[in-house]
Amino acid sequence: MVDKIWLKQYPEGVPEQADVDAYQSIKEIFEESVQKYRDLPAFENMGANLTYAELDQKSRYFAAYLQKVLGLQKGDPVAVMMPNCLQYPVALFGILRAGLTVVNVNPLYTARELEHQLTDSGAKAIVIVENFCSTLEQVLDKTDVRTVLTTRLGDMLGFPKSSLVNFVVKHVKKMVPDWDIPSAQTFERALSEGKWQNLDDVELTRDDVAFLQYTGGTTGLAKGAVLTHGNMVANMQQAAAWLGNEIEEGREIVVTALPLYHIFSLTANCMVFMRTGGKNLLITNPRDIPTFIKTIRKSGFTAITGVNTLFNALLNHPNIDQVDFRKLKLALGGGMAVQRSVAERWKKATGVPLLEAYGLTETSPAVTINPLNLKEFNGSIGLPIPNTEVVILDEDDKPVAIGETGELAVRGPQVMREYLNQAEETKKVFTEDGFFKTGDVGKFDEEGFVYIVDRKKDMINVSGFNVYPNEIEDVVSEMDEVLEVAAIGIPDEKSGEVVKLWVVKKDQSVTEEQIIEYCRKYLTAYKVPKKVAFTDELPKTNVGKILRRALRDEDPDAKDD
Repeated sequence: MVDKIWLKQYPEGVPEQADVDAYQSIKEIFEESVQKYRDLPAFENMGANLTYAELDQKSRYFAAYLQKVLGLQKGDPVAVMMPNCLQYPVALFGILRAGLTVVNVNPLYTARELEHQLTDSGAKAIVIVENFCSTLEQVLDKTDVRTVLTTRLGDMLGFPKSSLVNFVVKHVKKMVPDWDIPSAQTFERALSEGKWQNLDDVELTRDDVAFLQYTGGTTGLAKGAVLTHGNMVANMQQAAAWLGNEIEEGREIVVTALPLYHIFSLTANCMVFMRTGGKNLLITNPRDIPTFIKTIRKSGFTAITGVNTLFNALLNHPNIDQVDFRKLKLALGGGMAVQRSVAERWKKATGVPLLEAYGLTETSPAVTINPLNLKEFNGSIGLPIPNTEVVILDEDDKPVAIGETGELAVRGPQVMREYLNQAEETKKVFTEDGFFKTGDVGKFDEEGFVYIVDRKKDMINVSGFNVYPNEIEDVVSEMDEVLEVAAIGIPDEKSGEVVKLWVVKKDQSVTEEQIIEYCRKYLTAYKVPKKVAFTDELPKTNVGKILRRALRDEDPDAKDD
């Protein structure tokens, strides 16, 4: 039995067990919400709104098209390859209502990565924004995809905005490379055809597969986590129990800057706020900070989720003081470590704490979240949420004492069934008693709060001492002259490895010597970086997570001759 020491820290009203069996499927929750909140806006993008009633109608048309025109059968995989736009939720809920499986695809994938995911998942059809069709064209004949449905970024924005956006994207910004897929049809035509078809009601259970959600692929080819309706419903119910009375039905507006094809945004924003009649304010290009700020400035948003780099970018923009934060009550950081300096500046700028949460693709994703009544940043990833057991394991999969570090492992209804077509990989990540081993090094404190020390594979070994990049980055990010920082290990004859920093300057005058001297004040000798390199930009995933592996691959000092 796991000793749930964290329960004593649960805020009042948060139960030890959420009702994860209340619904059989996402479809059941969705169909309840679209009836209950029909006249309310569900999604907004570039000033255009989609109400729950419109989302109900359009997703029904698409679901009927998939069933009756394409003849897809229950469980068939359908890929979706698009950034945040109004077509995404229509496609997503249409696929789920038809009893099919969603395969979320990163639009920034290379042809190699796209071919792998489409082939591995066995996707039968794909809905794709035409900006990325040239990549699909290169690999289409090597996959099982029989139907290509294309859409343009502005297609659901209403006239005249749709025409204007599509013209600018294609002819002014030249964001649509030439492509030629003769068999392709438009998403709009699919909706038109589906309108005249009847949608068969498909009975779904918690064991049916909702998503083939591919892990980031930063360590090689991406693996498909098999997430069932039960996994996703459980995590929605767990999150709802955690948020408790903070979320008012039909009154919330959540800023959705992370792409919806990413598990964090998919569950925390799209699913959780759909369940309670909230509005997702979709940001198509979160890297365009001036437009981002303009969009949210007077939106009256009540919640925002993101990664550390996103909050940092917002805080460093001179127009941040134009944003009205008066209605904000929830700011959630995940996907990578939230840095203390960013969290403290966020609290100062908004009056609302930046709460760190933790999850993975394989856990649908939420595992731990900080309590909503937390007043200040505590450096922790929070407490295990209801119905969730967390243990810290040693190399032999045995639990370690409180305060000691080891591999964080999770058991709960949100944990994936398996990796698709990867029996050996699946076996490797589960203990005999069903705990999923995350690959993250963590520890518990006496009160049950969990701390991530680092990714196992990113750990730097200096003369036998473990050095965690997160710790170094946290210290250096406190420097006023530093905008962003990443720490990697490079080979060293004497100590095996030493720490090297890659830094994006905020103050152009800062030097390597100043940064190293600063580190000496706050870090023990073996943790102090031996080298500092400067760059205009750090490599990141599409959701803003810094890719230390890419830095190591490109860094001449990291080559072990």
